[in-house]
Amino acid sequence: MEALHCPSAIGRDYFPRKSSIRLRGLSLLAFLALSICPAAAQTQVELVALKGLAPVTALEKTETGKAALAANLAVTGAIQDGTSHQPTLLPFPDQQQQALRDAFITGENAYGLADGLGSALGAAYQAATGYSSADDGKTTIAPNISPAVAQLIAYANATSRADSNLGKYFFANGTSDGKAAVSAATLAILTEIGGTPDMFGRAYGRPAGGPGADRFGNSRPFQTLPHLLTFEGADFFGVASSNVAWLRGPAQNLTNSPSYPSGHTTYGYMESLLLALLVPERYPQMVVRAAEYGSNRITMGAHYAMDVLGGRALATYDLAQLLANKPGYVGVQRGALVIADFRKALTDARADVTKALEDRCGKTIATCAMDDRSRFADAERNDAFHASTQTYGLPVVFAANAGQTEDVATLAPEAGYLLTAAFPYLTLDQANAILTSTQGLGGGFLDNGSAFGVYSRLDLYRASQQAIAAAPSWQSSHGR
Repeated sequence: MEALHCPSAIGRDYFPRKSSIRLRGLSLLAFLALSICPAAAQTQVELVALKGLAPVTALEKTETGKAALAANLAVTGAIQDGTSHQPTLLPFPDQQQQALRDAFITGENAYGLADGLGSALGAAYQAATGYSSADDGKTTIAPNISPAVAQLIAYANATSRADSNLGKYFFANGTSDGKAAVSAATLAILTEIGGTPDMFGRAYGRPAGGPGADRFGNSRPFQTLPHLLTFEGADFFGVASSNVAWLRGPAQNLTNSPSYPSGHTTYGYMESLLLALLVPERYPQMVVRAAEYGSNRITMGAHYAMDVLGGRALATYDLAQLLANKPGYVGVQRGALVIADFRKALTDARADVTKALEDRCGKTIATCAMDDRSRFADAERNDAFHASTQTYGLPVVFAANAGQTEDVATLAPEAGYLLTAAFPYLTLDQANAILTSTQGLGGGFLDNGSAFGVYSRLDLYRASQQAIAAAPSWQSSHGR
């Protein structure tokens, strides 16, 4: 079948190579429709996402905002070249190699992220799925565990991908794809806060279309940093490569792909959290895997810390709306798929995943979950690394929220589904109370008091640990 193409460059940060993909449980046409082409008009759902991400465009208006922009570049550079001494899950040279492998997105079946499930379950998941290519990613074979799992992943990815892809160009030059005009309601998002596109390009001396800059706007770190640390190694397919090959080509060319928000991070959090919901015993570790995936984009030189934080908030927000079965999120035609009840779709997929993993592991999920000799086995290392990624040390922008605890149940009550969908012994109120008590530092560049801003503060790593600790009897009675 001839590959489908969109008229714009949207989607390159999600799927770096034009691919003909064969899937077990989801048709090629359905997947391509979900993966490549976003909606032509801005929906109410997309407007909410853009508004939530938009505070970054007004940072130049205040001294605190200017300080945050400056710190964003400095922190990004120090993480990229290793001088920040940020906690990592691996020694820095090994973490660079993991970042190089993570540059390729296994978005069809979450294969590349499944190592967060641990030694036994990770191996079982990858054996039940697989990911192969005879031509280094141009054509990939990515089986899924079942049609239910394939549809769950595709639908969730399509939801957040539409928001992420639109955001890249809207925040770069105020369009939907680099060229097409957006609606008046969309433009009003910026005018209401005095925001201006290309905030990174202007702040870092690489305005759109200038020498060495992204022609659309929001040039990436490899275009703005005074020094980029280059490194070589093997990519996901074991082919000799380098970070530069995944920045300027030939593996992936991001020179004219706007930076904010990070599409890779949006994908990494969406699929990692789906795996966490499918295998709740590994929820905390899957959150750490998501954080690693996002941080690896900084190590590559592809994204700023703010890009990663934006991608995390976006994926977490979108998944919560799906789990709440919010209109505009469920019951929407996405390619050839429609899911009307996302929580039921998750339950159906979990049954298939549980059977597949237990068949291959030969024991219960709970027993296999404890078999872990991977980089996620050290709880103290997980704690330190994840804590470092919550804000990346960026300064406070919204002082009124700094040091304040925001009530999740009041501002974003659907957030609790991120826990109840994995730990059904919790009520929604109990889940939101846990999210409130474990939330991270306030006042960051997205934490402007809005419901979306709350998602930038959620600490699902600590929250899931607390949820698991709350119910050992449930785990035992369910064979977990």
